[in-house]
Amino acid sequence: MEKEYTILIAEDEKYNFTLVKYIFQKEGHKVLWAINGEEAVNLVLNEEKIDLVLMDIKMPVMNGYEATRKIKEIRSDLPVMAVTAYVFSDDMHRCMEAGCDDFISKPIERVMLLDKSYKLLEAK
Repeated sequence: MEKEYTILIAEDEKYNFTLVKYIFQKEGHKVLWAINGEEAVNLVLNEEKIDLVLMDIKMPVMNGYEATRKIKEIRSDLPVMAVTAYVFSDDMHRCMEAGCDDFISKPIERVMLLDKSYKLLEAK
């Protein structure tokens, strides 16, 4: 690993968070957790070292679409990847319209997650 990144995981399901956290920590990265979209927005406001946001779309309090829009207003350069069980093209289109830079579907596959994440991180 060349660089340690800080990854914000916005995910309301503890099991899903734990899985993704393990993948990134094993790679040597720092992981932050937001259990809803509002927490994710607040973390981006207060933690300038975040390098990537993995955004679950279906969350309580504030969904991933709204949270992504607000995050992009705060830091337009911050890459956001939608992570969702929705796999229809309309859903992917909605994610991109909200400002997501990429999209990955659940269940999450480790190699695909890391490949897409590093592409976004290296493009910054």
